[in-house]
Amino acid sequence: MTATTADSRLDKSAMVTAADRRRALIGSAVGSTVEWYDFFLYGTMTALVFNKMFFVSESPLVADLLSWSTFALAFLVRPIGGVIFAHIGDRIGRKKTLFMTLSLMGFSTVAMGLLPTYQQVGLLAPILLTLLRLVQGLALGGEWGGGLLLAVEYSPREKRGLYGSVPQIGALLGLALGNIGTSVLAASISQEDFLSWGWRLPFWGSIVLVLIGLWIRTRIGETPSFVAAQKAAAKAPRQKIPLVETLTEHWRAVLIVIGAKFVETATFFLFATFSLSYMVKTVGFPQTEALNIVLISAVVCIPAMLFYGSLSDRIGRKKLFVIGAIVSILYYYPFLRLLDQKSFAVAVGASVVGFAVIWATYGSVLGTFFAESFPAEVRYTGVSLGYQVGAAVAGGPMPLIATALVAKYQSVAPVAIFLAACAVVSLIAMYFTKDRTGAELDA
Repeated sequence: MTATTADSRLDKSAMVTAADRRRALIGSAVGSTVEWYDFFLYGTMTALVFNKMFFVSESPLVADLLSWSTFALAFLVRPIGGVIFAHIGDRIGRKKTLFMTLSLMGFSTVAMGLLPTYQQVGLLAPILLTLLRLVQGLALGGEWGGGLLLAVEYSPREKRGLYGSVPQIGALLGLALGNIGTSVLAASISQEDFLSWGWRLPFWGSIVLVLIGLWIRTRIGETPSFVAAQKAAAKAPRQKIPLVETLTEHWRAVLIVIGAKFVETATFFLFATFSLSYMVKTVGFPQTEALNIVLISAVVCIPAMLFYGSLSDRIGRKKLFVIGAIVSILYYYPFLRLLDQKSFAVAVGASVVGFAVIWATYGSVLGTFFAESFPAEVRYTGVSLGYQVGAAVAGGPMPLIATALVAKYQSVAPVAIFLAACAVVSLIAMYFTKDRTGAELDA
């Protein structure tokens, strides 16, 4: 260990108090929840509303495919948002960047709730909705990496897996909040009223969550890793651009992160969005029941994420990830066939196993593993680029691909094969990585 490294560690340990860590965790969780609530709300409404009110077609299948295409489109701009905001985050700080991304996401989501429909303004409606969806994608592209680093860079070494699982829980809380609001509305008003004006209310409600998230984030300081990196840069100025340095010096880590993301993102959107559409439109579940199935499984998954995150600190993140990916390959086809039984209890059980037992194994450790793959000066750029490219390739198109496969083959088997292929890509990526569980983050 060099004297400089030792001094850096001492500086960081002196900077961090228990209160600092607590505020960082809360800020990471709340901000992540708000961002994912906004992002997933679009997915929920894609399955239930947008194919009727914005992407109108005489063919229900065409309307569905158009709706899911815009859902996937946001994933294509997420890497762009990741690069833009990660550059800012690696240069001027995590805190300022997260304030910008949360504000941008809140604006685009509230604006969606104000849009006229296809019946009112014709083609202008889907065009405006698509543009706002792209803004959402840019915002989330920058948010995830910063929210993750807020938790991980404040964490004690022996609890880094647990801390890193907290921002991942934000995705589940956001999904749950969106489903609760939509489910309550769907059960409280008629289908006609829901399609007329009720679907707008969850979008407008986003402004409350955004304001809370912004207030919390104003009370958090910069992360210890970023402060230490800035001090080091002041002593030895760096002229390199974070993106260029990441791609030239850490390209192998970027490729591993992209590949590792495949199984997590494809599986998540199987359980969170495609299953909702499949249960309602193919199997014939009532809309409220389908929403509640996803809601229950997401809520049960929250403590499972914390458990697996903590477990990874003891047994290693790579081992946990690999076990989960292998089990998921065996579960895809049975899961979809269990939904075909059209039993609420069976579907709840199948979704809970999928979310809380399987997806949580790799979903909980993914962020920490990514953060451990890059040095502090390019960490925001590295994790954002790898995460968002992986999501764009395998996650965003997943509902669209699955919908098209079911329509073409009248079977869920091709969907299971596609998902298994994503898992195999991630297993190959993990084979080439080194497990840094327990190592110093900024050694």
